[in-house]
Amino acid sequence: MQRMDFSGQVAIVTGAGGGLGRQHALALAARGARVLVNDLGGALDGSAGSTGAAQAVVDEIVAAGGQALANTASVTDFDAVQAMVAQAVDAWGRVDILVNNAGILRDKSFAKMELQDFRQVLEVHLMGAVHCCKAVWPQMVAQKYGRIVMTTSSSGLYGNFGQSNYGAAKMAQVGLMQTLALEGAKQGIHVNALAPTAATRMTEALFPPPVLQALQPEAVVPAMLVLAHQSAPTRTILCAGAGGFEAAHITLTQGIYLGAGADTAEQLAARLAEVTAREGEQVPPNGSAQGMLEVGKALAARG
Repeated sequence: MQRMDFSGQVAIVTGAGGGLGRQHALALAARGARVLVNDLGGALDGSAGSTGAAQAVVDEIVAAGGQALANTASVTDFDAVQAMVAQAVDAWGRVDILVNNAGILRDKSFAKMELQDFRQVLEVHLMGAVHCCKAVWPQMVAQKYGRIVMTTSSSGLYGNFGQSNYGAAKMAQVGLMQTLALEGAKQGIHVNALAPTAATRMTEALFPPPVLQALQPEAVVPAMLVLAHQSAPTRTILCAGAGGFEAAHITLTQGIYLGAGADTAEQLAARLAEVTAREGEQVPPNGSAQGMLEVGKALAARG
């Protein structure tokens, strides 16, 4: 089995000053990539900031014989993100890989959550990813190659109490991934999403010690490497944690045809189990598949 090699490639990893992002940056550098290590150096809630976190990871990479640069841009600042991408291009001539890892937490039940805390989490996770993708996109189009890894979450895919803001932002990244993968296909740009389960400072308070020991961030990194590699799939959601790997799919059931009569709502309620039955469900290739399925059933019903 040939070792995955990233020699000659340039990667940007956001939120790479600690935790999972640090492991991503170290792994890519260990396999030959030149890595721009981005980290605002802020607290879990996104406040404050310092240069120390990013530079410390750069120092680790350089000490191990790799090449790396530090960057402290906030992903919420598009001008700063553009300058970050320019920093990588000026130094190394290209950007092959973007790992959108930066994030914050402001957990609270929805009833008690301030709207500003909801908005700020969306700003960092969703708009931060948008800013980074937008900034690297022209470069990747020009070079006809790119690998973008979004960081989604089981909280977005399946929900988690107290994380309405985080879950909404993380599921939004999946929607962004779905469309960018379609738009980037002809340009050699593959876009995927990683749903990690890892013990980092964002999650250490959620798990007991034995679970934390199993959920080391290093165990998630192989999935990132697969999604960032030249051989990567596209429009794939990989889940990873504690050495286990799964895939998540957004599916569409076959459903039924009821028409649009006066009692259709009542019929739908009565036959809802048929609508939600998973036999024959599909993973749609794009958003139009839903409409095509519905119109197909309508035309078939008309005979």
